[in-house]
Amino acid sequence: MMRRPRTTTAKVVENTEDSDLSISTILISDEDRDEWTPAEPKLKAPTTTARAPAVPMMRRPRTTTAKVVENTEDSDASISTILISEEDSDEWTPAEPKLKAPTTTARAPAVPGEKKAAPKRTAKPKEPKAPKQPKPPKEPKVPKPRAPRKTAAERKTQASKVVKGSRTSVLAGTKRKNIDEGKNDDKAAEKKEEKHTDCGPSTKMKKERVSFIVSEANQADMWAGEGTSLAGFIAKKEEVEDFTFDEPCLKKQKTGGAFLGQPSALPSSTANTLRNELNMNWDFIEVLSTRTCVEWRVCANIIGLLREENTVPFMVRYRKDMINHMDADAVRDVQLVYEELSTLSKKTQSVIQTLKKDGVLTVELEQNMRSCQSADELDHVYSPYKKGSKLTKARRAKALGLEDAASLLMNTPHTLDLRTWVKPGTEGLSSVEEVSTGVGHILADLMAKDPETLAYVKTLCENNFVTIQSSVSKSALKEKVQDHKKPGAKQNKKMDIDKFHLYLDFTSNIQRIQPHQTLAINRGESLKILTVKVNIPDRVKNDFTRWCIDNRWRPKTFATEEHWAIVRSAIDDSYKRLILPFLTRNYRTKLSSAAEKESIAMFVSNLRRCLLVGPVRGCVILGVDPGFRHGCKLAVLSPTGQIIHTDVVYLHNTGQQREVDKLRHLMMTYSCTNVVIGNGTACRETESVFADLISRRCFHPLDVSYCITSEAGASIYSVSPEAVKELPDMDPNLRSAVSIGRRVQDPMAELVKIDPKHIGIGTYQHDVSAGALKVALDGVVQECVSFVGVDINICSETLMRHVAGLNAGRAKSIAEWREQNGPFNNREQLKLVKGMGPKTYQQCTGFIRINPQTLHSAKSSPHPVPEKPAAKKSKAKTCVNIPTSFNPLDQTCIHPESYHVAERFLSLVGGSADQIGSAGLRQCVERKVQTSSVEELAKTVDSTPETLKLIIDGLTQAPGFDIRQSFGQADFKRGIVSMSDLRVGAVLTGRVENASLFGAFVDIGVGRSGLIHKSKITLDKLPASERRRSLALGPGQRVEVRVLNVDPQRGRIGLDLIRVLQ
Repeated sequence: MMRRPRTTTAKVVENTEDSDLSISTILISDEDRDEWTPAEPKLKAPTTTARAPAVPMMRRPRTTTAKVVENTEDSDASISTILISEEDSDEWTPAEPKLKAPTTTARAPAVPGEKKAAPKRTAKPKEPKAPKQPKPPKEPKVPKPRAPRKTAAERKTQASKVVKGSRTSVLAGTKRKNIDEGKNDDKAAEKKEEKHTDCGPSTKMKKERVSFIVSEANQADMWAGEGTSLAGFIAKKEEVEDFTFDEPCLKKQKTGGAFLGQPSALPSSTANTLRNELNMNWDFIEVLSTRTCVEWRVCANIIGLLREENTVPFMVRYRKDMINHMDADAVRDVQLVYEELSTLSKKTQSVIQTLKKDGVLTVELEQNMRSCQSADELDHVYSPYKKGSKLTKARRAKALGLEDAASLLMNTPHTLDLRTWVKPGTEGLSSVEEVSTGVGHILADLMAKDPETLAYVKTLCENNFVTIQSSVSKSALKEKVQDHKKPGAKQNKKMDIDKFHLYLDFTSNIQRIQPHQTLAINRGESLKILTVKVNIPDRVKNDFTRWCIDNRWRPKTFATEEHWAIVRSAIDDSYKRLILPFLTRNYRTKLSSAAEKESIAMFVSNLRRCLLVGPVRGCVILGVDPGFRHGCKLAVLSPTGQIIHTDVVYLHNTGQQREVDKLRHLMMTYSCTNVVIGNGTACRETESVFADLISRRCFHPLDVSYCITSEAGASIYSVSPEAVKELPDMDPNLRSAVSIGRRVQDPMAELVKIDPKHIGIGTYQHDVSAGALKVALDGVVQECVSFVGVDINICSETLMRHVAGLNAGRAKSIAEWREQNGPFNNREQLKLVKGMGPKTYQQCTGFIRINPQTLHSAKSSPHPVPEKPAAKKSKAKTCVNIPTSFNPLDQTCIHPESYHVAERFLSLVGGSADQIGSAGLRQCVERKVQTSSVEELAKTVDSTPETLKLIIDGLTQAPGFDIRQSFGQADFKRGIVSMSDLRVGAVLTGRVENASLFGAFVDIGVGRSGLIHKSKITLDKLPASERRRSLALGPGQRVEVRVLNVDPQRGRIGLDLIRVLQ
């Protein structure tokens, strides 16, 4: 093996980036042809691994060549392996300058075809024309013998000859099994790409941005058409400033595995940047993947998209291949954990800087802090050093200089004499007992902060029966005793105690307690009605003590009985004083956090169902805000929501007949057949009046029906600045009636005007984090508004600000542009709006619609539309050529970045954009999909199956399609049933009014909502699409129920779920 053919040599480059793997890779080069000395020490090391049998492969046929393919599936190791191919034997040029750099980076794949231009340069490896690559800080260099230099002409001639007699050495890496077996199928494409690169280096891609193997040369053209929709994670470089999404961009990352639904991986540069920013002792993406139960690569992609300021609705609709088809809730969960870990990292850095400034930071303390994976762990380590906290026992002992004594006790106890540490007259060192106590405090502190010790005691707790117990507090008992003496003053407190009667003597396993029980216990504790504690069995302490003495905290050499007494006392003190309180806090925090997340998830689910309730269109609606003293406020609304008439009637006072005649005249005048009554004060009485009038046919010939809707938040909205701006000259009470009527006409457009926490959904609203609840509810509002879509020419500014990518300022700018310049003719004109940059345009434009009907009606109005509005815009937008014609694709859910794909697909099926939503185009598309699969059609039009499916939906959906059509509308009725009419066993139909963590409340039309306990909601009673959660019912769903029990005194109705009505 010492003699090699003159045409090739081998260079050994060692990969030192992975701390666990030392992998040497042989790179073939045409330099130093006369001599070659193998680096035996480097080549012997890998032979000790499992891949040692790779040595017999050192002999190869003379005509073979070597191709270098880098396996990037492992996130921590960068492994280059030489694959032998018998094709391309006529011409082969080694790519030495390019292959050196990738071995120093984590994920830099080497494609041999793109390195053809290297032989035309001089033989020196430090050629000034060579592309610059980042150099590793600790790259070992293998010494090599010098070879006589040859002229460029000789080198060029030599590169074109067939390499004869070459015997390529193949070193199998420790992870060679990860290399794709299908590379042989791509040889022809690689050869084609290799020849293509002969034209010069201008077509080379930045390989440091690619984190996976690209096997087909034509994928560059295939994915270039996707533009920024599938571009790489280049966060701060806006290379396309003129908003174009349909032009090829070779410098962007290619999602090569997206055709098969495989999410592409985060670029190594971004991953390394993330590690450097956080600077923690654990892998960020690995922890995120573990906590969210999401694949590592998907987590990496989501982080990259979030760092590029992509919104959740945009990712869910237009980046399905990158997030593995996750829904909005799952993506939002990953986002929340990502923000938690980022906040923890920032807090850790701040604490470290604070301790460093105070002069108390040690290397061990810093490492302990960087190893914390939760805020509780960090607080546990940092709390003794907080300013204002009294000096801990361990710190006082360390200040006396006993830290060395504690170290001697654990390492060399035979050399420790406690009497030598006694200093009479010094507090804490005046006797052997005080010295022993101080040493024990230091050891106890070390044990309580040792990660291995904490991990073991947590494991013991997981394997034992740990319970949480709540009981009535002493202060509550004392007040209850005094309640007989002063019943009036303590009546409210007594009622509060009665609310917690289930938890006055409550015990539950820590792993089986329900979220609503945790929140109820926390509320009772905050009101000082309950006392809560966590019970850890004594067996945990016994096993922990035995393990510490026998294993972790056993002195390394012989120790006297006096020394053992100090160790045992330190273990007992550490467990009782430090570890046990830490475990209690940890359990309470975890339970509260999990319960808050479940409660917020219930809020999100309920709000989503409320927003997606189907609108009632095409009819005149009478909104009624019921009341006794101030009368019932009325608002007559046109089919489009415009206010026709407002009035007040007093249906519950004397002279009722006169008010009824006034009401009848009003409904007959405006042909109003649908009445919406708010569920506030006097709702039941007002409903009774309308039911009686309908039964007596007072509105004949009109077929009148009514429904009850929630008026939660209507009164708050009626006095809000938005309501004053929208209805400036109207009484606030009449504004409530308008809001109640519009909640049925278009629930989403009206509910977005109200703060989500005032809508009256969910339970334990005040027991969860207000900030987390607001972020979650705002997110679901943005999701629903975006997925439904908004007609940019008629939607309100309030609704517009909830579109993904927009905010209050941008929505105001759009509304101002619309007022000054008239309606938008197409989506392209959004680029002319002030503050609309490329990223904002990319995020929002897919959710904005241009409806041709509303566009035509807006143009027919006398409002002038200037011809050249772009001249007044910002500098960056004056050069943009914006068309003014209507584009039929603008009324669909298709994103402008995919318009070129949609046009290719239309030409493929033989249709045109003017046929969007027609039956003829739908039939053409169906026939084409039946003859060819979506995957094949996607390859034909150079797109992904996910994008093509979205395009097919957009082309085949009828104009004005609304996803809320599949959701139920409000139930209108003509009669009333009282609670006294209910009988046990009766089967009724109702609609879910609210859902909580312990059940669902159903409106069955008797004035009181019945409760379906969560134990009655089983999987066999739910539709297949709703079986992902144990409690899959939400507001708006129609259900069939059976009455289990009726309690008229307490106003409670127990129900059993029979089935969910579709």
